This record gives sequence, structure tokens and C-alpha cells, in this order.
Amino acid sequence: MKSRYLLLPLLILTLTACGGVDPNSPQGQRQTIFKQMLKVSENLGGMLRGRLAFNEQSFVEGAAELDQLARKPWQHFPQVREEGGESRAKDDVWQRQARFQELARAMEASTAELVAVTHAQPVTAESLAAPMQRVEDSCKACHEEFRAF
Repeated sequence: MKSRYLLLPLLILTLTACGGVDPNSPQGQRQTIFKQMLKVSENLGGMLRGRLAFNEQSFVEGAAELDQLARKPWQHFPQVREEGGESRAKDDVWQRQARFQELARAMEASTAELVAVTHAQPVTAESLAAPMQRVEDSCKACHEEFRAF
């Protein structure tokens, strides 16, 4: 009788594990990084738009984190699209690698610029608005060309 009670949770765990993206796969790695980038970016944007209280130290730390994250996902796009999993990346990522890499470098440049502005004193929401907008615009440009919605 005990084995029946143990079998049901085991079956449920097995079924929930099926169909997901392997977190160690290239797709799983880049999805994790992109989700982290989104969270950090939303917090930074929230501080600049008044949704969150502006905190200079938190913003400076968040900008540095975003800059570091912005350099990581590109290595997890193999030369050939991997099979399986539900990716929102269009086939163009692999067919138009030069353009994809160009937009990746633009993203890295925009986050580096944001970090540079955080080193100027005083750090204010007003001084950060334009560089943060450029970060958001670089995200949007890549999504419009290479992400299937």
C-alpha cells in the first residue's frame, strides 16, 4: 500500500520534468541569463520611472550586474540551431549571424555606457534616463529582428 502512495508523487515528478528545457543546454543557459537581465533591467527602469524608489547604490550595482550579464548569453547560441525545446529565437539568429552579433555588441556597448554614467557624480535619475533608454532600445532592436513573439 505504501508503494502506491509513493508511486503517484514519483509519476507526477517524472511528468513535470518532461518537456522542459534542460537548464544545462545552450538554450537553458541563455534563457536563464536573459531572465536575469530582464529582472535587473526592470528594477533599473522602475527606479527611473518612479515605480520603485530611486536608490543610487542599488542602481550603480544593478547597472554593473546588467553589464556583466549582457556579455554572457551570446556564447550560448551555437553555430547551428539546436533541436528540441521551445525557443523564441527566430531561425534568423543562425541565418544572419553577422547582424545578430552586431546587435549583441550594441547591447554590450549600451550597458557599458550606462555603467560609465554611474561613475559620474552626482548619480541622478535624470542623468541615467537617456543611457538606460539606449539599453532598452538595444534590447528592443534585437527582439524585433530575432525573437518570435
